[in-house]
Amino acid sequence: MSRPRGVYEDPTAAASIDPDGSADGLHVAIIMDGNGRWAKERGLPRALGHREGVAALRRTVEGAAALGISRLTVFGFSTENWRRPPREVSELMGLLKAYFRSDIDRLERDGVRVRIVGRRTGLDADILDIVERAERRTAANHRFVLQVAFNYGGQADIVDAARAFADQVERGIARPEDLTEGLFESLLSTAPAPAPDLIIRTSGEQRLSNFLLWECAYAELVFQEVYWPDYGPDHLRAALDEFGRRERRYGAVSDVPNAEDNILAAG
Repeated sequence: MSRPRGVYEDPTAAASIDPDGSADGLHVAIIMDGNGRWAKERGLPRALGHREGVAALRRTVEGAAALGISRLTVFGFSTENWRRPPREVSELMGLLKAYFRSDIDRLERDGVRVRIVGRRTGLDADILDIVERAERRTAANHRFVLQVAFNYGGQADIVDAARAFADQVERGIARPEDLTEGLFESLLSTAPAPAPDLIIRTSGEQRLSNFLLWECAYAELVFQEVYWPDYGPDHLRAALDEFGRRERRYGAVSDVPNAEDNILAAG
């Protein structure tokens, strides 16, 4: 059940994305952390840290496909980020708009499909418009998927899925006993994307911060001591190298000679 090690080393591995959003290559998710601390250590405003973070995203997206990644999910704006000062929230919203306005032609040309996951209720009309236009313009692309978690929280997404199923039961189109892990997963905003193989967090912090809580069940976690504005393909390759040294058992017994094979282990 383990993914072959080193699969990401083949630059042609990330070549096929099905129209329904499934992918046959590696799915990497990134918690892009450290913009504010990067700016603070340089005596700069936090807004500049966020702007440099957008440049880091651009570098990382451009380098990801060459590393065998077929889907990249990034944590752009959480449901909890609304608690930040209004000026910073406005800056973050402006950066999303600026990124897609400046990069949408390149993303479309390079075969990148854009998906936005998370709650769309409560977003301003201009944000919704630019998000939906980015998705429409890139919907036919199959080389690479850039999935942006925006106005997203793992707990909120689980609650929304639970409410959606409860609504189906109330309307008589489902029964409580119909609920399975697969059905529940299909109701998440990330569906039908496959679960991430690897979740990376930058800045040295070691927590998920409400990111992909359902989907991370068997993801490998790598924490890197680099602020997001300094991130790029070399850091991504280092994370993939670490991933390649892992054995993924999914709760099964290890098939590596002399390795711990306690069947009660979590995997």
